[in-house]
Amino acid sequence: MKIVEETPDGAALEELGRRLEVVRKQFGLSQARLAEEAGLGVATLRRIEAGQDAQLGSWIKVLRALDLTGGLDGLLPENFRSPMADVRGAGRRRSSAKRDDGEDGSIWGDETP
Repeated sequence: MKIVEETPDGAALEELGRRLEVVRKQFGLSQARLAEEAGLGVATLRRIEAGQDAQLGSWIKVLRALDLTGGLDGLLPENFRSPMADVRGAGRRRSSAKRDDGEDGSIWGDETP
């Protein structure tokens, strides 16, 4: 299953847990062994694989134990640029600028030419 914007949180966690289980098995690790290497309890790893644990700290420990932390930076890039946020920010700056005549430059739509 592909995780997209519309995917409910619970379904996304279940899918990530399922993927983790597949990777763990491909590495030939039992839940007990991976939990030990990650510094977690086996019950915590079981909850993660079942899609019931959403603590990012736990996920980071598991990914580190599997040497899979390379993709973490992509979750929230350091230098995120949103064109929409830039447009919204520019609009705020324009509307608050004062004109020479003391008016703020706002247009309400009821002005007569």
